[in-house]
Amino acid sequence: MRVELISVLNDNYAYLVVCEQTGLAAAVDPADPEPVVARVEELGVELVAIWNTHHHWDHTSGNEALCEAAGARALEVYAHASDKGRVPGQNRGVEHGAKVGLGQLEATVFHTPGHTRGGIVYQLEDAAFTGDSLFAAGCGRLFEGTAEMMYSSLNEVLAPLPDETKVYCGHEYTQKNIAFGETVDGENPALAERKARVDALREQGAPSIPSTLAEERATNPFLRCGDERLRAQLVARFPDERFDDDVAVFAKLRGLRDRF
Repeated sequence: MRVELISVLNDNYAYLVVCEQTGLAAAVDPADPEPVVARVEELGVELVAIWNTHHHWDHTSGNEALCEAAGARALEVYAHASDKGRVPGQNRGVEHGAKVGLGQLEATVFHTPGHTRGGIVYQLEDAAFTGDSLFAAGCGRLFEGTAEMMYSSLNEVLAPLPDETKVYCGHEYTQKNIAFGETVDGENPALAERKARVDALREQGAPSIPSTLAEERATNPFLRCGDERLRAQLVARFPDERFDDDVAVFAKLRGLRDRF
């Protein structure tokens, strides 16, 4: 498997997933079709599918142009079944646990509601394409879901994946996410180490993506809601509020991040 990162729009990432045995490719969240087509042509592969993680325009706005360019070779356009009518060109609706084939590759679909009700993640081999559910050092805003839903999506669905899983998310938000993390988890030495690595990458003009799931569990506050030091910092800052469980911690963190 080959994964190509493609910068699109202002700070979005699309991806090209290639089955190297067959030369077949899928575009993940191709908001801008032109750089996707250029990369397909550069690699000499055949685009056969679009994998959308959710319905937002900055992840789906290239769908129709790519479908038109494919002509008679109709692309398979995947999204969650509940997003039917909200994702341009969607002709495949998938649910949690579905398998999506690409040549000799097979992706597993995880339903991760919270950012949107139809958010999904595609996981195959050592890669997970997380869209706006799980970011590097952060998570997406709760536009259509609840804190309980997003907490479960991140901590019960995605967090159990193997440590070495590479997280390919939808935006380059890592530096700001780390800056927020320092305000709520500032005693975490792993976060300071990550900041130094990410700052060095960005100074060179390199992406901070992918991270790994092990790195997220160690430094992403939204995956650390049960950490006693993090919880203690919230209790000290907000003594009149209750943080009786991890979901309450998550909800407070998400609210703070929204205003950061």
